[in-house]
Amino acid sequence: MKTIKLNLAILISITLIFNACGKKNRFEIDTTKNRIEVKIQRFDSALISIDTTNKNFQSQLNNKFPKFLPIYSSDILNIELKDTSAVRKSFTQFLGDSTFSSVNKKTMQTFGNISDIEKKVSNAFTYIHFYFPEVKLPEVYFFVSGFNRSILLNENFIGIGTDLYLGSDYSLYKSLTYKYLTYNMKRESVAADLVSATLFRMFPINSSKDRLLDNMLFRGKIMYLQSQFMPEEKPENLMGYTTEQWNWSKKNEKGIWAAIIDNKDLFSTNVLLIRKYMNEAPFTSPISQDSPGRLGTWLGWQIVDSYMNNNNKVGLEELMNENNYQKILEESKYRP
Repeated sequence: MKTIKLNLAILISITLIFNACGKKNRFEIDTTKNRIEVKIQRFDSALISIDTTNKNFQSQLNNKFPKFLPIYSSDILNIELKDTSAVRKSFTQFLGDSTFSSVNKKTMQTFGNISDIEKKVSNAFTYIHFYFPEVKLPEVYFFVSGFNRSILLNENFIGIGTDLYLGSDYSLYKSLTYKYLTYNMKRESVAADLVSATLFRMFPINSSKDRLLDNMLFRGKIMYLQSQFMPEEKPENLMGYTTEQWNWSKKNEKGIWAAIIDNKDLFSTNVLLIRKYMNEAPFTSPISQDSPGRLGTWLGWQIVDSYMNNNNKVGLEELMNENNYQKILEESKYRP
């Protein structure tokens, strides 16, 4: 009898282990089926390699990138394409500048083979198409801007300024921006930033109250969606945190939540206060100088994650259409 009980216990344990190992995220899909293959348009390499002594270089670029070139010229160069002499002058100066010649060379080295980035974006776009089939997915472009812009988008495309992703230790970034911003200026952040930009483009914030809570949970919904569509990425990478920053946030989660409640910040509509919680910064000042920035987004993600775990019948479309942020908070049963 003891042997039978022992064997039964072992069998149950093995079954539980296999069930745990085989348990999948409920939104996981097979990305090899009905796959969306993303081919990134290399405006950056085409621009860098053009011969500005060739009088036809503008028409050649325009023929190859008819949708992108006009927006690039107006938004990056502040020039209309019809002003051909100004376009030629700007392109010639940019490509001939010794500093940016070095930057452009580094860009081509860093982004020579981008098949890994295309694969990650293709996987994420396949998820998006599966769960939101009515959404028109954007074309994706790489461009160089002379450190002018990291994201360029409209209703047709999303562009990434590759010269702003050359590595957090790239020497020229030291004089360009604050150190805390350089961590994510690396090749590994490109795919995540592309997917994030796509999701923000799909789902603009919808809130009549515009409280800290609304901003936290709106950003939290975007982060939750991105984590489902890029399941191979570590959460700290999606958040743009170092491992130390992520671990600090997890360790102090209870204290972060308590501080927001005690300070009566959660329902505040003070724009400056909301920015302190949501915007890029070396730390989240209402919480601690030891904290990472954007803790409002991080905490919003934790609340949304709790909401989805406690409401198994809620799908992704229903989540993104739910703009009653008080309801999400209450039904999340969030207890850090």
